Amino acid sequence: MPVPAITPYPMPLDLDPPAGGPSWRPDPRRAALLIHDMQRYFTRALPAGTSPTTALLTNIARVRDAAGAHGMPVLYSAQPGGATRTERGLLHDLWGPGLRAVPEDRDIEPSLAPRAGDTVIHKTRWSAFHRTGLAAALARAGRDQLIVCGVFAHLGCLFTAADAFTHDVEPFLLTDAVADFTPDEHRAALTFAARRFAVVLDTATLLTRLHDQGVPDAARTAPGTP
Repeated sequence: MPVPAITPYPMPLDLDPPAGGPSWRPDPRRAALLIHDMQRYFTRALPAGTSPTTALLTNIARVRDAAGAHGMPVLYSAQPGGATRTERGLLHDLWGPGLRAVPEDRDIEPSLAPRAGDTVIHKTRWSAFHRTGLAAALARAGRDQLIVCGVFAHLGCLFTAADAFTHDVEPFLLTDAVADFTPDEHRAALTFAARRFAVVLDTATLLTRLHDQGVPDAARTAPGTP
Protein backbone atom coordinates (compact mmCIF):
# COMPACT_ATOMS: atom_id res chain seq x y z
CA MET A 1 0.00 0.00 0.00
CA PRO A 2 1.20 3.58 -0.51
CA VAL A 3 2.14 5.89 2.34
CA PRO A 4 -1.21 7.22 3.62
CA ALA A 5 -2.08 10.91 3.56
CA ILE A 6 -1.40 12.25 7.05
CA THR A 7 -3.87 14.42 8.93
CA PRO A 8 -2.40 17.37 10.87
CA TYR A 9 -1.63 16.71 14.52
CA PRO A 10 0.41 18.47 17.22
CA MET A 11 3.84 17.22 18.15
CA PRO A 12 3.78 15.24 21.43
CA LEU A 13 5.70 17.44 23.83
CA ASP A 14 4.32 16.03 27.09
CA LEU A 15 5.98 12.62 27.13
CA ASP A 16 7.54 11.72 30.48
CA PRO A 17 10.55 9.40 30.48
CA PRO A 18 9.48 6.04 31.93
CA ALA A 19 11.13 4.69 35.03
CA GLY A 20 13.84 2.19 34.28
CA GLY A 21 14.66 3.43 30.78
CA PRO A 22 18.15 4.40 29.68
CA SER A 23 19.64 7.63 31.03
CA TRP A 24 22.50 8.32 28.62
CA ARG A 25 23.33 11.95 27.93
CA PRO A 26 24.20 13.15 24.42
CA ASP A 27 27.81 14.17 24.02
CA PRO A 28 28.86 16.00 20.84
CA ARG A 29 32.28 14.34 21.05
CA ARG A 30 30.65 10.91 20.80
CA ALA A 31 27.44 11.51 18.83
CA ALA A 32 26.48 11.50 15.19
CA LEU A 33 23.21 12.75 13.70
CA LEU A 34 21.09 10.62 11.37
CA ILE A 35 18.42 12.36 9.30
CA HIS A 36 16.22 9.42 8.40
CA ASP A 37 14.44 9.05 5.03
CA MET A 38 13.46 12.69 4.53
CA GLN A 39 12.82 11.99 0.85
CA ARG A 40 10.00 13.55 -1.11
CA TYR A 41 8.29 10.19 -1.64
CA PHE A 42 7.67 10.07 2.11
CA THR A 43 7.39 13.72 3.05
CA ARG A 44 4.73 14.57 0.48
CA ALA A 45 2.30 12.51 2.56
CA LEU A 46 2.75 15.03 5.39
CA PRO A 47 0.33 17.98 5.63
CA ALA A 48 1.95 21.09 4.14
CA GLY A 49 2.28 24.28 6.18
CA THR A 50 1.07 22.88 9.48
CA SER A 51 2.03 20.53 12.31
CA PRO A 52 3.69 18.08 12.42
CA THR A 53 5.41 19.09 9.18
CA THR A 54 6.48 22.61 10.11
CA ALA A 55 7.92 21.56 13.46
CA LEU A 56 9.58 18.52 11.89
CA LEU A 57 11.43 20.56 9.26
CA THR A 58 12.35 23.35 11.67
CA ASN A 59 13.64 21.06 14.38
CA ILE A 60 15.66 18.84 12.08
CA ALA A 61 17.29 21.96 10.67
CA ARG A 62 18.10 23.19 14.18
CA VAL A 63 19.69 19.90 15.18
CA ARG A 64 21.63 19.72 11.92
CA ASP A 65 23.01 23.22 12.50
CA ALA A 66 24.00 22.29 16.06
CA ALA A 67 25.74 19.15 14.81
CA GLY A 68 27.66 21.15 12.24
CA ALA A 69 28.61 23.78 14.78
CA HIS A 70 30.39 21.19 16.89
CA GLY A 71 31.82 19.01 14.16
CA MET A 72 29.47 16.09 14.67
CA PRO A 73 29.06 13.78 11.67
CA VAL A 74 25.77 14.30 9.83
CA LEU A 75 24.41 11.27 8.02
CA TYR A 76 21.31 10.75 5.92
CA SER A 77 19.48 7.55 5.15
CA ALA A 78 17.82 7.35 1.75
CA GLN A 79 16.37 4.70 -0.48
CA PRO A 80 17.81 4.71 -4.01
CA GLY A 81 14.47 3.88 -5.59
CA GLY A 82 13.63 1.47 -8.36
CA ALA A 83 14.38 -1.55 -6.16
CA THR A 84 13.80 -4.98 -7.65
CA ARG A 85 11.35 -7.43 -6.13
CA THR A 86 14.29 -9.31 -4.61
CA GLU A 87 15.84 -6.14 -3.20
CA ARG A 88 12.51 -5.14 -1.63
CA GLY A 89 11.99 -8.56 -0.07
CA LEU A 90 8.98 -8.83 2.23
CA LEU A 91 8.49 -5.07 2.17
CA HIS A 92 6.99 -5.59 -1.27
CA ASP A 93 4.23 -7.78 0.19
CA LEU A 94 3.01 -4.96 2.44
CA TRP A 95 4.06 -1.77 0.67
CA GLY A 96 4.46 -2.63 -2.99
CA PRO A 97 7.38 -1.51 -5.15
CA GLY A 98 8.19 1.61 -3.13
CA LEU A 99 9.71 4.77 -4.48
CA ARG A 100 10.83 5.20 -8.06
CA ALA A 101 14.35 6.11 -9.14
CA VAL A 102 13.26 9.63 -10.11
CA PRO A 103 14.05 12.98 -8.45
CA GLU A 104 10.46 13.63 -7.37
CA ASP A 105 10.64 10.49 -5.22
CA ARG A 106 14.34 10.18 -4.33
CA ASP A 107 15.31 13.77 -3.55
CA ILE A 108 15.73 14.78 0.07
CA GLU A 109 13.64 17.79 1.14
CA PRO A 110 15.45 20.82 -0.32
CA SER A 111 15.65 22.69 3.00
CA LEU A 112 17.48 19.70 4.48
CA ALA A 113 19.59 18.66 1.50
CA PRO A 114 22.99 17.18 2.40
CA ARG A 115 25.90 19.58 2.60
CA ALA A 116 29.53 19.09 1.72
CA GLY A 117 31.03 16.53 4.06
CA ASP A 118 27.72 14.87 4.95
CA THR A 119 27.25 11.14 4.29
CA VAL A 120 24.27 9.50 2.58
CA ILE A 121 23.58 5.89 3.56
CA HIS A 122 21.54 4.01 0.95
CA LYS A 123 19.21 1.38 2.33
CA THR A 124 16.41 -0.96 1.24
CA ARG A 125 14.87 -1.90 4.61
CA TRP A 126 13.44 0.03 7.53
CA SER A 127 16.63 -0.03 9.60
CA ALA A 128 19.42 2.19 8.33
CA PHE A 129 21.86 -0.41 9.68
CA HIS A 130 20.56 -3.33 7.60
CA ARG A 131 23.10 -4.24 4.89
CA THR A 132 24.52 -0.70 4.84
CA GLY A 133 27.75 0.96 5.86
CA LEU A 134 26.23 2.88 8.77
CA ALA A 135 27.86 0.86 11.57
CA ALA A 136 31.24 1.05 9.84
CA ALA A 137 30.87 4.82 9.26
CA LEU A 138 30.15 5.39 12.94
CA ALA A 139 33.10 3.23 13.96
CA ARG A 140 35.47 5.08 11.62
CA ALA A 141 34.33 8.39 13.08
CA GLY A 142 34.76 7.11 16.64
CA ARG A 143 31.08 7.64 17.41
CA ASP A 144 29.04 5.47 19.76
CA GLN A 145 25.92 7.63 20.05
CA LEU A 146 23.31 8.20 17.34
CA ILE A 147 20.67 10.94 17.32
CA VAL A 148 17.77 9.89 15.08
CA CYS A 149 15.25 12.22 13.49
CA GLY A 150 13.06 12.10 10.39
CA VAL A 151 10.25 9.78 9.24
CA PHE A 152 8.48 7.64 10.17
CA ALA A 153 8.63 7.26 13.95
CA HIS A 154 7.08 3.79 14.29
CA LEU A 155 8.87 2.33 11.25
CA GLY A 156 12.38 3.29 10.13
CA CYS A 157 13.20 5.60 13.02
CA LEU A 158 12.18 3.01 15.62
CA PHE A 159 13.90 0.10 13.86
CA THR A 160 17.08 2.11 13.32
CA ALA A 161 17.22 3.17 16.97
CA ALA A 162 16.70 -0.44 18.08
CA ASP A 163 19.41 -1.61 15.70
CA ALA A 164 21.78 1.05 17.05
CA PHE A 165 21.26 -0.47 20.49
CA THR A 166 22.16 -3.94 19.18
CA HIS A 167 25.39 -2.43 17.77
CA ASP A 168 26.26 -0.94 21.21
CA VAL A 169 25.55 2.55 19.90
CA GLU A 170 23.50 4.65 22.32
CA PRO A 171 20.35 5.83 20.46
CA PHE A 172 18.49 9.10 20.98
CA LEU A 173 15.05 9.75 19.43
CA LEU A 174 13.72 13.29 19.17
CA THR A 175 10.03 13.63 20.05
CA ASP A 176 9.43 16.71 17.89
CA ALA A 177 11.90 16.00 15.08
CA VAL A 178 10.18 12.80 13.93
CA ALA A 179 6.72 12.42 12.44
CA ASP A 180 4.33 9.57 11.84
CA PHE A 181 1.08 8.49 10.20
CA THR A 182 -0.98 9.31 13.29
CA PRO A 183 -0.38 10.88 16.71
CA ASP A 184 -1.11 7.55 18.39
CA GLU A 185 1.58 5.75 16.36
CA HIS A 186 3.99 8.62 17.01
CA ARG A 187 3.47 8.40 20.77
CA ALA A 188 3.51 4.61 20.85
CA ALA A 189 6.86 4.46 19.04
CA LEU A 190 8.49 6.93 21.39
CA THR A 191 7.05 5.33 24.52
CA PHE A 192 8.21 1.85 23.51
CA ALA A 193 11.69 3.07 22.59
CA ALA A 194 12.06 5.00 25.84
CA ARG A 195 11.14 1.93 27.88
CA ARG A 196 13.45 -0.49 26.13
CA PHE A 197 16.47 0.93 24.31
CA ALA A 198 16.60 4.69 23.60
CA VAL A 199 16.71 8.07 25.26
CA VAL A 200 13.69 10.06 24.10
CA LEU A 201 13.87 13.83 24.40
CA ASP A 202 12.70 16.95 22.61
CA THR A 203 14.83 19.17 20.41
CA ALA A 204 15.13 21.99 22.95
CA THR A 205 16.44 19.61 25.61
CA LEU A 206 18.90 18.03 23.20
CA LEU A 207 20.26 21.42 22.15
CA THR A 208 20.60 22.51 25.76
CA ARG A 209 22.58 19.38 26.62
CA LEU A 210 24.80 19.79 23.57
CA HIS A 211 25.31 23.43 24.52
CA ASP A 212 26.43 22.35 27.96
CA GLN A 213 29.24 20.49 26.19
CA GLY A 214 30.26 23.56 24.18
CA VAL A 215 27.93 23.96 21.18
CA PRO A 216 27.61 27.67 20.34
CA ASP A 217 24.48 29.59 21.42
CA ALA A 218 23.65 30.41 17.78
CA ALA A 219 22.61 26.81 17.20
CA ARG A 220 20.12 27.00 20.07
CA THR A 221 18.50 30.29 19.08
CA ALA A 222 18.15 29.89 15.33
CA PRO A 223 15.47 32.01 13.62
CA GLY A 224 12.12 30.26 13.52
CA THR A 225 12.63 28.42 16.81
CA PRO A 226 9.13 27.54 18.09
